[in-house]
Amino acid sequence: MPSELLTERQGAVLILTISDPETRNTLSEAVVTAGIEALSTAESDDEIRAIVLRGNGAHFCAGGNLQGLMARRQAGVEAQARMLERLHQWVEALRACPKPVIAAVEGAAAGAGFSLALACDLIVASEEARFILSYAKLGLTPDGGATWHLARALPRAAVQQMVWLAEPVGAAQLQAWGVVQAVCSPGQALVEALRWADRLAAMAPNAVAGAKELLNAAASNDLAAQLAAERDQFLLNLFHANGGEGLAAFVAKRAPKFE
Repeated sequence: MPSELLTERQGAVLILTISDPETRNTLSEAVVTAGIEALSTAESDDEIRAIVLRGNGAHFCAGGNLQGLMARRQAGVEAQARMLERLHQWVEALRACPKPVIAAVEGAAAGAGFSLALACDLIVASEEARFILSYAKLGLTPDGGATWHLARALPRAAVQQMVWLAEPVGAAQLQAWGVVQAVCSPGQALVEALRWADRLAAMAPNAVAGAKELLNAAASNDLAAQLAAERDQFLLNLFHANGGEGLAAFVAKRAPKFE
């Protein structure tokens, strides 16, 4: 039975769980398609303020299922190309989603599983979590945007070592590099990620979305374009109802109640 994506609501937080513990939650076409659909639904649901992506059980995600990969290799290039296109659509959807997405990582985040974690806005990881781009061991190269994300976060040589040697990197090292935002005790990644999600859910959703949009654009904008984008976002948010609420709450020294 292929892996599946489980969904659960906890207050204003949507929890997405990649589920196939026997294979360390490898990916299937069903999971990838469901992930894209879940993000689309969350985007249009005002009651969802934040999203947590996790794996079922002791591991986050071991990446592609090798049996499925071998079957698609037998079927031909088009079959694997379709799977990669769907995976990459999910990665792009994670990046573009206006709601904050937090990866809660226990155990292994390998191959495309590592790529999915990198596509999230924040990563909370157990101190026992291990991140690995395992492709080289199979004579393959990365997918899922891993090289794009890592090349923007780390020195080239560090990324090249990870890609070429396919050695696991611990959560503490990635936190020191700024890739992982929080390290917690084993078994507590979801709990800690939900704490972060609840904090973000209490903020003005328009401002959270606007800040994410600005950061996504910053890498390709020159200074003039980024200044213009910041001006436009600031004006939108200042004259939004939440801008008025935030200012009023600050003056009154009370907690804001954003809509």
